[in-house]
Amino acid sequence: ELHVLQTGLFYQKQKPIFVGKKRLLGLKLKKSDTRYVRQVGLGYKTPKAALEGTFVDDKCPFTGNVSIRGRILRGVVVSAGKMKRTVVVRRNYLHYIQKYKRYEKRHTNFSVHCSPALDVKEGDTVTVGECRPLSKTVRFNVLKVHGSKKGSKVFTSF
Repeated sequence: ELHVLQTGLFYQKQKPIFVGKKRLLGLKLKKSDTRYVRQVGLGYKTPKAALEGTFVDDKCPFTGNVSIRGRILRGVVVSAGKMKRTVVVRRNYLHYIQKYKRYEKRHTNFSVHCSPALDVKEGDTVTVGECRPLSKTVRFNVLKVHGSKKGSKVFTSF
């Protein structure tokens, strides 16, 4: 249960959990002693994979050191699996052109960190929350996956 797959360049461990040898000898450990999990808040539930999994992700909002604050947005995943733990989310919107009294379609793409606890595929609708900058381009974290609505009679914004 304490075994974490060690594939990185450094020892994979959660920062708040002490893995010293003397503490673990002959003791019955509680679940809270072996895994650090927290509530994101704002009504979002922590996934079961985060509670029971063995992954280590410092940028995960459920098991890492990231707080969600600021904007909560919704978009469609257009690229998943090409970057490690990062997906590209597209948001469509309409922009009003005053001269013609009409709207034009526009979109914006942004990179979002995706926790290993969530299973995200291209075409899924996701809810993302703003957090501190995690890299040069990543400022959001996936909070919830709504899945994709496939079919011919599905309403889309455009």
